[in-house]
Amino acid sequence: MEPRANGRILFVEDEENLLNSLSFILEGEGFTVCRSSSGEAALEVIERFRPDLVLLDIALPGMDGFEVAEKLRDDPRTRDVAIVMLTGRAVEDDIVQSLEKWADDYIVKPVRPRVLIARLTAVLRRKAGETAGARETIVHGPLTIDPAGRTVMVHEMIVSLTRSEFDILLFLAKAAGTAFTRAGIIEALHGEGYFVTERAIDFQICGLRKKLGSCGDCIETVRGIGYKFVPPR
Repeated sequence: MEPRANGRILFVEDEENLLNSLSFILEGEGFTVCRSSSGEAALEVIERFRPDLVLLDIALPGMDGFEVAEKLRDDPRTRDVAIVMLTGRAVEDDIVQSLEKWADDYIVKPVRPRVLIARLTAVLRRKAGETAGARETIVHGPLTIDPAGRTVMVHEMIVSLTRSEFDILLFLAKAAGTAFTRAGIIEALHGEGYFVTERAIDFQICGLRKKLGSCGDCIETVRGIGYKFVPPR
């Protein structure tokens, strides 16, 4: 039986045994895997390989995983590729920084192969959904949200949002008037078991409201439930 085509993964890991063993497992599950042992090498091959997802270690020789992820997000050609950090570093600041700025998921080693495959599949499924949903621009009065360009404007002025802030705003705006729990927002954006606390959602929405200025009130608190988007007038 031919393996099913699950997606193209660029696996960046400097520990050779782990690189080879996990690549073998992923290939057995139908993924096409390109292996790289350094960040520099990964950036050289990524344009011709064109992965759907980059599985990225942090502690790499030379350019570390943070630098690689930042370059991928800054380059329009790779801005939308999924990034999953796979690392032995369980430092909270590293996890939060990665998820806020670059990563779609953060997995701490050691990880069981079945769990890894499930997490990667979930990320790819969400990415596919985002691509399918990235069509028309959302306009509510002075607020403009462009899903394709991942830009937000208030009164024709660009608002600089973090990755998480943009995702939260877009999710709520697409379902204007619907109240969501904090847990529901996390699950909708990241899936189950994601390393974000409900308190973190409060913090992100607080920052989002401030950045939206006169449109900040469009994100309303629903007591006992969570949040909803109300179009600004």
